[in-house]
Amino acid sequence: MCELLGMNCNVPTDICFSFSGFQQRGGGTGVHRDGWGIAFFEGKGARLFLDPEPSVNSAIAQLVSQYPIRSRNVIAHIRKATHGSVRLENTHPFMRELWGHHWIFAHNGKMPDFYPELNGSFTPVGDTDSERVFCWLLENLRTRFGQIMPDRLTLLHTLRELTLRIADQGILNFLLSNGDCLFAHCSERLHYLVRRAPFSVAHLKDQDITVDFSELTRPNDRVAIIATLPLTDNETWLNMAAGTLWLFYDGEAVECVETHPAGRLGR
Repeated sequence: MCELLGMNCNVPTDICFSFSGFQQRGGGTGVHRDGWGIAFFEGKGARLFLDPEPSVNSAIAQLVSQYPIRSRNVIAHIRKATHGSVRLENTHPFMRELWGHHWIFAHNGKMPDFYPELNGSFTPVGDTDSERVFCWLLENLRTRFGQIMPDRLTLLHTLRELTLRIADQGILNFLLSNGDCLFAHCSERLHYLVRRAPFSVAHLKDQDITVDFSELTRPNDRVAIIATLPLTDNETWLNMAAGTLWLFYDGEAVECVETHPAGRLGR
């Protein structure tokens, strides 16, 4: 399946170090050769880079790994296609507008039989199960709250309810952000860590690269990194329990709610 990478911070931060290791898994140290993508929020704007080629030898990925784009919320994805052909329109992350904000979504898993009836508010461009899930989630959020975006905790509990309705139809690891906060759902496998003072040295698992974050950060900086599998081999990554939905804000895991057992609320 695919792999996910997310970052949520209390100050704009670049993701070059983590992305350099993540990039290698797209056809180098991993089998995810069916495209990659990354989205950076900058204020209410978003930069989105997509490429259906393997990230390990993508010129665009090389640019991203070396260019210090600073953002408080980032979502990246490397793809091993299980549903939908290898084309640009099927490459994650996906982006839509809701409540005057860009929303970014990336999925790791399989929802092959998920064909919801959509009302046209959000329509898939490609033919992946992942994009159908994204459109369905946004459609339900708009239907529930109309034209006014609710607060973060209300969004968290509403996303929990929606996830419960469909989680028994497959594997639903996903990252979702509106630029203000980041939601992470662990259906099967997801990890995270929070870097904060006192900062130390980190070493990538997929490349022989080491960074001393004490030389690059300020005492109040805080950075949460979410990944399918740990990216470093000398830091303590926390295993997110299967069937949990997390809210990250200002570089912290603010809240976690259970989404297990799936299907409790019906479909």
